[in-house]
Amino acid sequence: MAPKDPLLGTLKVCVLNLQSDGDTVTDSNPHLASCCELLELVLRKGLQQPVLSLVPRDYWQCFEQLPHQDACGRLSALSLAVEQTRVCSKLLSAQGRGRYLLRLALSRKVLPQFITHLLHTPRILEWYSPAVSILRNEEFVEPFMSLLLVLSHMEFKLDMENCSFLDESWLLPVCEIYEVVPCRELGMVLRYLSGRVFILELMPGCQAHVDKFTSPGDIIDEVNGTSLRNSKNGQAGTVLSRLRGRPLSMRILRWRAHDGTVYRPLIKLLRALRVENPKLQLGPAPSQQSTAKDQEHSPSQCLKEGRIVYIVQFLGKTNIGLFGGKEVLQHAIPQVLQKNEPSKEMLLDLKETHLTCTDRNSKSELFEHHYPEISCVGRYGRPDYTIFAFCVADSPETPQTTGFCCVVLQASTMKECEEIVCRVATGFKHTEWFV
Repeated sequence: MAPKDPLLGTLKVCVLNLQSDGDTVTDSNPHLASCCELLELVLRKGLQQPVLSLVPRDYWQCFEQLPHQDACGRLSALSLAVEQTRVCSKLLSAQGRGRYLLRLALSRKVLPQFITHLLHTPRILEWYSPAVSILRNEEFVEPFMSLLLVLSHMEFKLDMENCSFLDESWLLPVCEIYEVVPCRELGMVLRYLSGRVFILELMPGCQAHVDKFTSPGDIIDEVNGTSLRNSKNGQAGTVLSRLRGRPLSMRILRWRAHDGTVYRPLIKLLRALRVENPKLQLGPAPSQQSTAKDQEHSPSQCLKEGRIVYIVQFLGKTNIGLFGGKEVLQHAIPQVLQKNEPSKEMLLDLKETHLTCTDRNSKSELFEHHYPEISCVGRYGRPDYTIFAFCVADSPETPQTTGFCCVVLQASTMKECEEIVCRVATGFKHTEWFV
């Protein structure tokens, strides 16, 4: 039997999900971030670090060097994309530039060509370990390129200007354009944190307060084409004073995500902002307040030791015998659901090496499993279901004798369910993923 790589299997599922969502993929697609993250993991797998350099190497450096290694002059599309990425003032790290370039390549349908050139450039390809890398394994390269060709036949309409958070996350904030007529002053009190320009307060009666377009906690990302990323104190004021009396077009990054919750990369910064302005309100949007009260919707996430912890429902578990492959989940999950046991609200903490599940009320730990103990993970039933489960060996050393157990939980939303499954699936190299 030909060997399989779990990353490629998971990537295939994401590509199929993107296809099933329609002809055009936008930033609001729930599968886009997972697909991009898996592409990134493939490009990083087996990438060796330089011995005599203090600067860590990422896949961005591979693409950046390709035009310099081009002897045939056929890399014009790649050269233009690399240069556009390099001069983008909103990107401060190699990780951010690599992510921007991947999004650009998807939008221009040229990602297969980029990888093909990399595969035919020995000086760069040798940066990858032949024993680990997918790019240097002939049995893995062909299915990987096939998936890239599928992506190249899809239509990606991505907002390339909304890239200020690619340094930190694949999940992008809501970005909207605020058009302002000429006025004496906007009436915004600004605060600078980590190189970002936050709106701390709106002065009553001023233009910004009257327009009701922005709110405290939002970020001014750009003014009339001038990026405010990595701004120093007073820089935004200088730009606005230079444009006084002119119409303004401002790119505003919302602190609320698409689903109405706090945009996760901003949580720590917003907490620091609230220390300075205790009156800062970060609750539901006014249009959502009545709906939130009617539905009595509880939060789906919380912070624990600076990490995002998911609030899930534990539905039960069952022993499934000596086999813990992905096929058994389709039968094991219904077995647990048929028991109809009372659910328990739990805190699911996905750490780097293991995951824990703790009772939210009593704080007692239900279980702790290191990733090598888990044999597979997946969602249940139709794509809109939020139930997921994983199989775990009672003892990772001798699973043949101790057997496996299926643990079933439920997330608050389908998007969150998929996110948890993807994080567990990529947490260790032996995971399988079924949908």
